[in-house]
Amino acid sequence: MGQGDQLKFSGNDNNHFITIAGNIGSGKTTLTKKLASHFSWNSYFESVQDNPYLADFYTDMKRWSFPLQVYFLTHRFKTHKEIESSKTVSIQDRSIYEDAHIFARSLFEAGDMSDKDYENYMTLYMTMSSFLKPPGLMIYLRRSIPFLSERIFRRGRDYEKVISRDYLERLNQYYEQWCQSYTMGKILFVNTDKLDFLENEHDFLQLVEKIQTLLGGREQMLEF
Repeated sequence: MGQGDQLKFSGNDNNHFITIAGNIGSGKTTLTKKLASHFSWNSYFESVQDNPYLADFYTDMKRWSFPLQVYFLTHRFKTHKEIESSKTVSIQDRSIYEDAHIFARSLFEAGDMSDKDYENYMTLYMTMSSFLKPPGLMIYLRRSIPFLSERIFRRGRDYEKVISRDYLERLNQYYEQWCQSYTMGKILFVNTDKLDFLENEHDFLQLVEKIQTLLGGREQMLEF
């Protein structure tokens, strides 16, 4: 029996579904892998390596913003429905909600997505999301710009070298606004500047305790 089977869940009827939210370089993928391994959860990841638009997007956001966002929206909708129908606990690297409320919004407000494309995208998003139940728990990874930039540099993806500080700052701003008003389920705020849960086992186990507290209790929000 995996450690995930020992958890006691309460509240939301979709609480076998955990998602990790956060900016580019916040540590979502690594934490998803660690939690999946620790709890014996199923894990689902962003379509990055096989994404046909991502590299082009970072060189010309205005040209590729709409097809990229529709690609992510479709991919995450399929993943979300698969997790919903599963009888086992699953964890997802970034949610469908972030696509709309963070990334599409950022592109539109920066002038990199036209009014028509944004309206079309949001209509599609609202239609698709109406068929979904929100995750039982969202783990939001806060990370300041210097730490984001350092992590992006260290992982060395060529197409990410052109990501600007302004873009990261705008995403951080939208994440804070959205997560502070999040009411669809339980949420855990994690300050990743102060914690090294990716490398430090003590920090990681402290985070695990917070997750267990939220999943098994009545609290709707915790900060760590």
